[in-house]
Amino acid sequence: MTKLRLALVAAVAALALAQAVPVDRANPPVESQPAAPPEVMAALRRSCWDCHSHETVWGWHTRIAPVSWLVAHDVSEGREELNFSRWDAIEPARLQKLAKKIPEELREGEMPPFLYVLAHPAARLTDAEKQAIADWAQALGRPRH
Repeated sequence: MTKLRLALVAAVAALALAQAVPVDRANPPVESQPAAPPEVMAALRRSCWDCHSHETVWGWHTRIAPVSWLVAHDVSEGREELNFSRWDAIEPARLQKLAKKIPEELREGEMPPFLYVLAHPAARLTDAEKQAIADWAQALGRPRH
């Protein structure tokens, strides 16, 4: 067997074995959600919900390793950073930070991530949607009376 053929067989075998590694694709129950204007909620659901809620849509690609590992990791990290399905559990100090961080990440083009938008073109936010989300987020940091 040539070295190339042996390398190909080894790569296929490794990919097949990788499929046996379990990946958590759970969607726990939704506990609470933010109260946001309809246009903000629509944009958040379309562009943010998959990684930042318990309503992740696990596409076919999330069943194939190693992509499944990357997606599960990104969702886990996203939910840890900001989880719209546990909105009432976010402490006031954390909301203050999010009021600054969300507009900043939108402005810098960090959210939604480039690779996510590449795979989900409908997740691309317009400038008006970014502004509406940023305005809503900034209001989170204002004192409530």
